[in-house]
Amino acid sequence: QVQLQESGPGLVQPSQTLSITCTVSGRSITTSSSYWRWIRQPPGKGLEWMGLITGSGSTQYSPSLKSRTSISRDTSKNQFTLQLSSVTPEDTAVYYCTDYYNWGQGNQVTVSS
Repeated sequence: QVQLQESGPGLVQPSQTLSITCTVSGRSITTSSSYWRWIRQPPGKGLEWMGLITGSGSTQYSPSLKSRTSISRDTSKNQFTLQLSSVTPEDTAVYYCTDYYNWGQGNQVTVSS
């Protein structure tokens, strides 16, 4: 069974870089044809796809966030990490990692000074 768990800060100051790591168990993140996604949900709004990293290490990003988003991985730890730069209060959201079928519990991030 695949399990994902996010770990990151709860509070980030405006203009800083947000970094959240997803630890995966039950499947290697280098598995062929696997897609590891980041999705967020701002308060009172719907889910927003942010980007993904594939089993081969390729990345794709939402056009609206591409200039501020980076997804990387540490295969030795079976983890992948989201970085979002120059955050504003509009980036306040619950951030999820998912392989589409399995989801982490979510990491609430508030951007505030």
